[in-house]
Amino acid sequence: MYNPKYTISNKILRYIGTVEASKEIIDKAPLLPFYERKFQSEAMVRSVHFGTRLEGNELDLNQAERVMLGQEVVARERDVQEVINYRNVMEFIGETYGDSPLKIESYSTTRPKNPQEMTEELIRKLHVLTTDKILDAARIGVYRNTQVVVKNSMTGEVSFKPPLAVVIPHHMRELISFINEGEADLHPVLKSGIVHFELVRIHPFIDGNGRVARALSTLILFQNGYDIRKFFSLEEYYDSDATTYYEALQSVAKNNGDLTQWLEYFSEGLAIELAKIKDRIERISIDIRLKQKLGKQLLLTERQLKIIEYIQKTGYLENKAFKTLFPMISEDTVLNDLKALMEHRLLRKQGVTKAAKYVLS
Repeated sequence: MYNPKYTISNKILRYIGTVEASKEIIDKAPLLPFYERKFQSEAMVRSVHFGTRLEGNELDLNQAERVMLGQEVVARERDVQEVINYRNVMEFIGETYGDSPLKIESYSTTRPKNPQEMTEELIRKLHVLTTDKILDAARIGVYRNTQVVVKNSMTGEVSFKPPLAVVIPHHMRELISFINEGEADLHPVLKSGIVHFELVRIHPFIDGNGRVARALSTLILFQNGYDIRKFFSLEEYYDSDATTYYEALQSVAKNNGDLTQWLEYFSEGLAIELAKIKDRIERISIDIRLKQKLGKQLLLTERQLKIIEYIQKTGYLENKAFKTLFPMISEDTVLNDLKALMEHRLLRKQGVTKAAKYVLS
């Protein structure tokens, strides 16, 4: 069985602590269905766009979103197909661990008896979806039979030479065994990061390995209860500094097979992504005690959120500050926002003239 070498450093502990704290808030936040769908949709678009751009796809975010919506864009046919394919991959991952049964075409037609079980067929399926209409049919979902070198798509430099083709089946069996039978108490974030690296190292397919590795990494998190409402996307983190991403992967070989530096990078990325989502949710969701008091979730506008944030910082809001806070908004509009907040008992008014102050209830 594959036995990864790494140390649980203080950085890793800190990042996983952030992941757990953010996950707790995100999972329990009583969001309206509108925001639930919005966050999931945005995460999907980011995953698909940045996940393909890492491999040289030239579509911008707007074009990628239009392709995902079925709209026509003027672009290279391969770029369009890559976006369609990766969208299908991410949808498949989401549906695999939802209410719908797996549809693995020629590999399987039923959901695994054990939803936490990983199989080679499932990994092959990810490759089928990733490379549909891009590779020759004979190479789709099939392990490579030739030697290749891995290049940094940003610089063109050779990153490393993967194992010989003849040993790929053995390495893949070991990886599957590690996923299914490895340390029972291994944290899902570490497990996901380890699998991400190992799939990249093995490089089992002739093309599409990076996308499959990132998709498999997400699938591992979902398998282990870390779907986190499908709000997150690690691909944007990788793409924000692709050079650092590749350097983190290459650090394992430079450190004689030790994955610590890579796992620090990987866990930091998830911590950053979830912290951003947590912050957004906290801006939308009111304090839990107020939720319990009011018995309902409030849908606040951006202006109302800005008013509350301003009062939290300064202690109160006066009419004379309206123009500073909202230079392009009429006083009557701001007063209507304040009235709504008072009706919800989030604010109260002190005084009755134009010098009155609005404070938190």
